[in-house]
Amino acid sequence: MMLLTFAMIIAAYLIGSISSAILICRFLRLPDPRTTGSKNPGATNVLRISNKLTAATVLFLDVLKGTIPVWGAYFLKIEPLYLGFIGVAACLGHMYPIFFGFKGGKAVATALGTLLPIGLTLGALLIATWVLVVKFSKYSSLAAIVTVSVAPLYVYLLKPIYVYPTLMLSALIIFRHHANITRLINGTESKISHKI
Repeated sequence: MMLLTFAMIIAAYLIGSISSAILICRFLRLPDPRTTGSKNPGATNVLRISNKLTAATVLFLDVLKGTIPVWGAYFLKIEPLYLGFIGVAACLGHMYPIFFGFKGGKAVATALGTLLPIGLTLGALLIATWVLVVKFSKYSSLAAIVTVSVAPLYVYLLKPIYVYPTLMLSALIIFRHHANITRLINGTESKISHKI
């Protein structure tokens, strides 16, 4: 079982390393999201440089690459704690993609994807939290930080067995947003100009 778990961790990292933002921007001949806007290859930055449909496509694919390995591991009966490692591996792939010079995004959508197998109720709560924070603050980064911060609480209320894996994911995402946190404190963080 440990060999299978290790193989799933590697697979999750490789799947996470497939940057949909970069590939879709190349296909549509848009600017490289790593060098434009916030310079973050994720759905929010793609929204800044293109349109809602393109950004939604990136978002969907980024969510999917978190869901696929975790759901697969769940059906293979891998223990909940190790599901957390697999989810973290998918997010690390997005953050530090081996296929794109280890320069990736913040992995918020991928983290959401890793949590979706816990249940649609959790997914709905996380999405609602993100949307509400964005509506009131206009900061995508703040919405991400707040959402991953409350995710362990939601999981505790719904399926406590997955709290520790969720805490691991939350800590990783918050750490990846350390620069955003500094800019939010200093009042220099960029807001979303499009309506959500």
